[in-house]
Amino acid sequence: MDSMEPCDLGAVEARALIGAKKLSASELMESCIARIEAVDPAVNAMVARDFDRARAAARAADAATMRGDRLGALHGLPVGVKDLENTEGLVTTFGSVLFRDNVPGQDQLIVRSVRQAGAIVIGKTNTPEWGAGANTRNAVYGATGNPFDPSRSAAGSSGGSGVALATSMVPIATGSDTGGSLRNPAAFNGIVGFRPSPGVVPSERRPLGWNPLSVSGPMARTVPDLCLLFSAMASDDAADPLATTIHGRSVRRPEDFAVPEAIDLSALRVALTPDFGFAPTERHIREVFADKTGRFRDVFVQADEATPDCSGTDETFEVLRSLSFLAGMYDKVRDTPDKVGPNVRANVEEGLRYSALDATEAMKHQTVLYRRWQTFFADYDVILSPAVTLSPRPWSELFPAEIDGKPTRTYFHWLANAYAVTVVGHPAISLPVGLDRNGLPFGLQIVGPRGGDAKVLAVAAALERLLAGDPATARPVPDIAKLKAAPRISDSPGFMGFD
Repeated sequence: MDSMEPCDLGAVEARALIGAKKLSASELMESCIARIEAVDPAVNAMVARDFDRARAAARAADAATMRGDRLGALHGLPVGVKDLENTEGLVTTFGSVLFRDNVPGQDQLIVRSVRQAGAIVIGKTNTPEWGAGANTRNAVYGATGNPFDPSRSAAGSSGGSGVALATSMVPIATGSDTGGSLRNPAAFNGIVGFRPSPGVVPSERRPLGWNPLSVSGPMARTVPDLCLLFSAMASDDAADPLATTIHGRSVRRPEDFAVPEAIDLSALRVALTPDFGFAPTERHIREVFADKTGRFRDVFVQADEATPDCSGTDETFEVLRSLSFLAGMYDKVRDTPDKVGPNVRANVEEGLRYSALDATEAMKHQTVLYRRWQTFFADYDVILSPAVTLSPRPWSELFPAEIDGKPTRTYFHWLANAYAVTVVGHPAISLPVGLDRNGLPFGLQIVGPRGGDAKVLAVAAALERLLAGDPATARPVPDIAKLKAAPRISDSPGFMGFD
């Protein structure tokens, strides 16, 4: 790896240096821009760029610092924004050819929140079309490659954000998650991605506002950096019906999440599962999970092979997910089917096959699953699992049709370790824990109890510190010099589109 440059600094350290006038926001911005220009041709993560406005905002941030103004928690930090999130004055495509030239007139709430905290939007990060699928490729910007091997998938749907972080294009980035879209790219790219409890990071854009499957959340290279960003995102904003809970009282405060809480790992009761009893986890990942957790499981007072009863999760998620796609995508598939990709079409077509009774039964079983999980968490503090069921495959493969020779149920079945958690609404994080046997990042999923966002972050931070000293478990870092010299990913066959 090249010698340390300002862009390689973590968010917490960079923010402290800016506040102490030892690093200017402009210096950090120029370093991030230089890294993008040097590395992005190999991976295609930062797809729409706002460098001129970012430079002007950095100069304004430096002036505020020198005046002694009160500085926000993210003051002067460049942020990458997922291309599913509206950014004022900067093209936002949702990975869809229908919105190739769409320039929103205002920021989405999550973007507005991080800007108000002082972050500076440097550009948009790539995503699958409408976030459908966990392989980041589309017909607008093409495919995003894994920074450890650009021929491999970066996962998704927050794949561009994951790659931008891993390669130090930005110190913080936004993402969103339905079937693991914050956690999967974190696992594949060796960074940290956190799915909060529904409503903690409010969103005004879910067409089914009461549906808890889709959430927005933070991504970073380390847990403390992620917590800093999370503190700017969390609020009780009434735009989200899942966010405001007690009238006249602040429930979600920035100070509750800005720094990971201290926690005693030796007091924790932990359940370990490679598959939640149903996910198609490949043998390789099962063995890697056993090896990684075997290195530290003795630190806990109790570590059992155990899982909640998740029977019926596949069927429940499939129905509930399709309802969300019907709400957001039905008119696009109906009116412009030739301009919609196969994943979106598949979801809408599936949703149209279900009856009202099917939807009712899925919601009933979601409640059954939720209550099973509450019973399970009476005996355990957290669950540990692989974040993803398999090692990164080539991005040319639209989705894994088989795992260990067995066909997958759906194009998103390989995300089952993630959506097991989505269905019941618990918070979960993917923490990088070294490499798998293919030399690619391995992500450990840490799942907490209902409402246990702070607890998940505390456990993740403590494990991150514990594992940092062992190369087999420390966060892996891609070879930046190798990426700078790599061929342009855009020259690869099949780069643009879906087929």
